[in-house]
Amino acid sequence: QVQPVESGGGLVQAGGSLRLSCAASGRTFSIYAMGWFRQAPGKERETVAVINWTGGITYYADSVKGRFTISRDNAKSTVYLQMNSLKPEDTGVYYCAAKRSFTIPKNSYEYDYWGQGTQVTVSS
Repeated sequence: QVQPVESGGGLVQAGGSLRLSCAASGRTFSIYAMGWFRQAPGKERETVAVINWTGGITYYADSVKGRFTISRDNAKSTVYLQMNSLKPEDTGVYYCAAKRSFTIPKNSYEYDYWGQGTQVTVSS
């Protein structure tokens, strides 16, 4: 079992960058797939990026491809989301989630452990 805790959100102008971090407690972090998801006001939660347990396989939503990069450091039990060229439509609460899996689940309903979320606001 892991407990994700997000950090790094904030207010940034369009075109700027932010890096989100997610520290996950638990001794078996390395066998968990990790994902970043976001929810904008009035919208459903959507997948942003996910990464498999080794870090060798990643998946991105079309809306963030080429701008966002997900990575992980298993020695630090931490997953990152580097967000560049931010747009106002990237605004929302960003959640980190974990699933014990050797595959790469892409849907939010597949994940078992969730953080509290961190707010990202991109001004135009």
